[in-house]
Amino acid sequence: YSAVPRASAIVSRAAAAATAPRAAPVALLDALFGAVPEGAGVDYDNLVGRPDSWAKDAGKYALAGEVRTHSEDGYEIATFAGGCFWGIELLFQREQGVICTAVGYCQGEVERPTYNAVCSARTGHTEAVQLIFDPKETSFRVLCSVLMSQLGRSMFLKDQVGNDRGPQYRHGIYTHTPEQRAEAEAYLKEIQEKVGADNKIQTEVEDAQIFWPAEEYHQQYLQKGGRFGEGQSAEKGCKDTIRCYG
Repeated sequence: YSAVPRASAIVSRAAAAATAPRAAPVALLDALFGAVPEGAGVDYDNLVGRPDSWAKDAGKYALAGEVRTHSEDGYEIATFAGGCFWGIELLFQREQGVICTAVGYCQGEVERPTYNAVCSARTGHTEAVQLIFDPKETSFRVLCSVLMSQLGRSMFLKDQVGNDRGPQYRHGIYTHTPEQRAEAEAYLKEIQEKVGADNKIQTEVEDAQIFWPAEEYHQQYLQKGGRFGEGQSAEKGCKDTIRCYG
C-alpha cells in the first residue's frame, strides 16, 4: 500500500444520504439509516462470536475492564477508527491475514455505550473496528497502511472523514503494545514527511482504551446486507467498491 493519499473506495455514510455535511446531533439520519431504537442497550451475551465475529470476545474483555494485546489463541489485536465503522470493517474483513473483526466504540469516558449515545457526541467515543490478525500473514504496518490509504485526504481533517463530522468520526490508530505504537508513529511520520508540513495529519495515535462492541445489528453489517438487503463480499482480496449503506 502506498503512503500517498488516494481516493476513497468507500461510499461514505453521509454521501449516500445527502450532500450536506453530517454533524451531531444526527437523529434524523440515524432514524433513516441504521440507528437502534432509543434506549436500547447492547446485549453482550448475545453477540456473535468466532469464527464469524470478534464481537463476543471483545464484549467479554470490555466487561472485565481488559485491554488485551492478543486473543486467547495468540492472534494479535489491533484497533482502528476511520469514520463510519460499517465500511471500514468490510475493508479489513477483506484483508489477508485478518481473522475476524468487530465494530464498536473506543477512547470514550462512558461504560457500555450505545450507538445513539455515541452519535450524540457526548460520550467521547469514536466509531472503531477491532480485529485480530495473524502476523505470519500480514503486519501491523500493512494494516495501518490500509487505514491511511482509505482515509485519503480525510487524514488532514480533524473529527471528520468525508462528510461524516463530529468527534465520534475522528480517525485514529489505537495501539495495544509499545511495538504497535512505535510502528504507527513511525509510519505516520513517513507520510507526514512526504506530504509536507502544510498538510498536517490529524489521525490520532493513542494507547487503546476499552473497546465496547456495538450492537449486534451493526456487526458485519454490510456483509449481511446493509440497509437494502444486498450483501457485499467479504472475500479476501475483493476490490469491489464498498457501499457504506449497502
